[in-house]
Amino acid sequence: MKILLLGVGMQGKAALHDLAQSENVAEIIAADWDIDGLQAYVDDRQYAAKIKCEHVDAANVESIDRLMASRPDVVIDLLPGVFHNAAAAAAVRHGSHFVNTSYTTPEMKALADEARAKEVTILPEFGMDPGIDLVLLGEAVRGFERVDEIISYGAGFPELEAADNPLKYKVTWTFEGVLISYRRAGRVIRDGKVVEIQDTEMFSPDHIHEIEIEGLGKLEAFPNGDALKYADLLGIDPAGLRNMGRYVLRWPGHCAFWKTLVDLGFLDDGPLMVGGMALNRKEFLTALIESQIQYGADERDIVVVRIDVAGIKDGKKQRVIYQSIDRRDLETGFTSMSRTVGYTASIGAQMIGTGQITKRGLLSPVNDIPYDIFAQELAKRDIQITSVT
Repeated sequence: MKILLLGVGMQGKAALHDLAQSENVAEIIAADWDIDGLQAYVDDRQYAAKIKCEHVDAANVESIDRLMASRPDVVIDLLPGVFHNAAAAAAVRHGSHFVNTSYTTPEMKALADEARAKEVTILPEFGMDPGIDLVLLGEAVRGFERVDEIISYGAGFPELEAADNPLKYKVTWTFEGVLISYRRAGRVIRDGKVVEIQDTEMFSPDHIHEIEIEGLGKLEAFPNGDALKYADLLGIDPAGLRNMGRYVLRWPGHCAFWKTLVDLGFLDDGPLMVGGMALNRKEFLTALIESQIQYGADERDIVVVRIDVAGIKDGKKQRVIYQSIDRRDLETGFTSMSRTVGYTASIGAQMIGTGQITKRGLLSPVNDIPYDIFAQELAKRDIQITSVT
């Protein structure tokens, strides 16, 4: 198959590595704004000759169309979020399947009918979180006659030995992206009641809980967006749920620190006027902090994905937990975040290209991914899933 990879940043490099190793992939067009850096990276890695490097200006639809005109079987979009809709529309227009790792947008939903008519698959939300967590969620609820509780965790953070700064955190994607995610409204169900969480309240003590994970210890969890939309995908009436939530994990103390910054307005959207100049607060924090929270060459990050479902199964009360704990591969240098996002996107593209996924139109990882095949593919890359019933 022929793959077009749009965006070869931290996660894109992992996807490229995985594609390059695959016997299923005959040709890869790797496209990035920094064509010189990309070509140097590919040459240094001594990847197979099946990789062709191209420049892409994602803000220019003609630049994307030029690459799509080569008729790739599948497009993997790992560009910045602002370009996702244009990339998806171009893929459908040119008749190529499409995979990305970000949340489904209204614009992607609007492409569903056209994609189905053209026999094209659109698979968004296929990275780590969202992605692996949603596949595990779909599998976990399968077979329950009644679901009472759904709790999901997805997180990337440093090993305790590497959590050596005041944040106890290091960055494996853009720090500005982290800051944007730290001002996200959410919804959970708690004791049978829907709780609306304002974007300034996600770090409030009322919305935080602790969890003990074997092999890691105690972590704190804070809300990660709107959990209730996944009840609809699962065909579950939220009114029948006792508890439901999606959460991020960090080492203890992280939430209290960011609660203080949020309360002081550091993550507000409006500009801050300093000496007559308008200052973007998140850009300021990124410039100040990002360089101080990078991983060393011998430091590892951890990714945790955990799905906890309780209810009635086979006529009796049961709880099912699916979990994956992954760590950076120091041999390849890829962080666990890059592995679980980039490798997953590569797996999705290859499953579509080889016919293991045949459904067309707009897909969801919750319902449309064959779990056993996906879990086997992750295991081949040493990303293990465990389950407890």
